[in-house]
Amino acid sequence: MLIKLKKERTHQEDRRLALWLATSAGLLNAIALGAFGFFPSHMTGNTSQFSSEVSSTDLSDIIFFATLILSFVTGAIIARVIVLWGIVKNVRLIFCQVLFIEGVLLAAVSLYEMYFHTLTTNREIIVFLCGLMGIHNSTSTQLSGGRVRSTHITGTLTDAGIALASVVVAMLRRDYSKDTAAQSSQLKTHLTTLFSFITGGIAGLLLFREFGFHAMLALGLMLTFVAAFSIISTSLRVRKVRTVLSK
Repeated sequence: MLIKLKKERTHQEDRRLALWLATSAGLLNAIALGAFGFFPSHMTGNTSQFSSEVSSTDLSDIIFFATLILSFVTGAIIARVIVLWGIVKNVRLIFCQVLFIEGVLLAAVSLYEMYFHTLTTNREIIVFLCGLMGIHNSTSTQLSGGRVRSTHITGTLTDAGIALASVVVAMLRRDYSKDTAAQSSQLKTHLTTLFSFITGGIAGLLLFREFGFHAMLALGLMLTFVAAFSIISTSLRVRKVRTVLSK
């Protein structure tokens, strides 16, 4: 799921990726809304809000929304640069490592909020979370070749609509070609992403109301565990194969 091999990725792998990363994105998005009143992944809304703030005289709000957008883009750039470095160095575990770092950073900011939470730092924390969401979305997008965008629900809905239209038209024309099967598989992947994000969002609000920032800490630890498990299991498999080949 978190390893990009030379062979073509299957939709089953992408759906597992969507289940984990889109669900975690929905969880963090909802927790941030409950804690700070902002969606750290909702760049369409933040960009619209930035545009409306430009016409006002509140310079601090203009700078804040511009910073949110810049933070998300910066996170995406950082993830891309790290992945490119991993490709050049032939580091197969690079995506796992990026996710591991993201989980550690999320756990760290959760601990900070649990013990040192003040209203004066809310804006700084939401900017930081936007950066993490940029990393999160960039990682899933690169890993899946653009088929899973864990936070970009507008684009996913558009892609799902296109895939659904293609499948319906093919059914009406009784077209059972390979392209139709591919569109059908892609539609299932998009629907899995949407379902995971929505489910994560609902669960995130409920968990935050019940457990507060402990819910965010649990999410960070979960991402760290998933990445660490993938790193360890892949390393053990590779070592086992090398041992067999060396005999």
